[in-house]
Amino acid sequence: MTFIIMLSALIIDWFVGEPKRMHPLVGFGALVNKIEAYFNHANQHRILQFFAGMLALIICIVPITFITYLISQIPLWGTLFSVVLLTLCLGHRSLFDHARPILHAMQQGDVEQAKTLTSRIVSRDKDHIDVNKATIESVLENGNDAVFGTLFWFVIGGAAGAVAYRLVNTLDAMWGYRTPRFFYFGKSAARLDDLLNFVPARLTALSYALLGNTRKALSCWCQQAPLWDSPNAGPVMASGAGALDIELGGAACYHGEWHQRALLGSNHQATASDIQRALDLVFHSVVLWLFIIGMITGIFYA
Repeated sequence: MTFIIMLSALIIDWFVGEPKRMHPLVGFGALVNKIEAYFNHANQHRILQFFAGMLALIICIVPITFITYLISQIPLWGTLFSVVLLTLCLGHRSLFDHARPILHAMQQGDVEQAKTLTSRIVSRDKDHIDVNKATIESVLENGNDAVFGTLFWFVIGGAAGAVAYRLVNTLDAMWGYRTPRFFYFGKSAARLDDLLNFVPARLTALSYALLGNTRKALSCWCQQAPLWDSPNAGPVMASGAGALDIELGGAACYHGEWHQRALLGSNHQATASDIQRALDLVFHSVVLWLFIIGMITGIFYA
């Protein structure tokens, strides 16, 4: 049943995509803003901010996850509920919907339009964006965050596991900043997100390595991943860059400030065609893990 639910959700996500209106995560984001405004106060001591953030995290995650678990246990209706919930948690089709218009703009020579579209999916200054690099980095990293992490935690904890993962991922995206407002308040969300992504990120990196330039991907993973700021994005990005045999990372401008990030992959410059290769790498990785999970659950031995 786990395999059937996963396959159904992936098919629905691929053909339907994200809801254009009233996505549950948007509603959750609005709720999160209200909870954060209530608990997070600038004049609090940093220890109080940390515990306030932890309490806010629990309030945001536990009730929704518990209700999801209860509904998912209802015979038949719980299965249908799980399919719908997993579909809403996935962002596989969304990767293509965001990246392909950028690819088409680059192929048509409309660099300004490509920069505008890219600035909507990465938090970098539009005028200084390296379109190819930024888009590929987003595709590779979200291959874990929006696809593999969700599938992994669905296998481990059913619909409740997938929902909890996506909610924590959303909280980290909203609170996980190293700014005075969120440095202590958002630390619990950031650390929990790191913990939940530890295994999925490495499975994603392994998938990229197996389906691309395996030797180079494994070498980049071992040598370059520790140089990246994020303990989970490092393996994913380094392996993906090596698998595609291109260079990622390097200098990037965020909110008017240049940051020198580690270089990942090889010294081959990324081109527009590599955007499609990155999308294909994610797609083939999904197919690979569907096959593996099908084997594990015995679906192919029936």
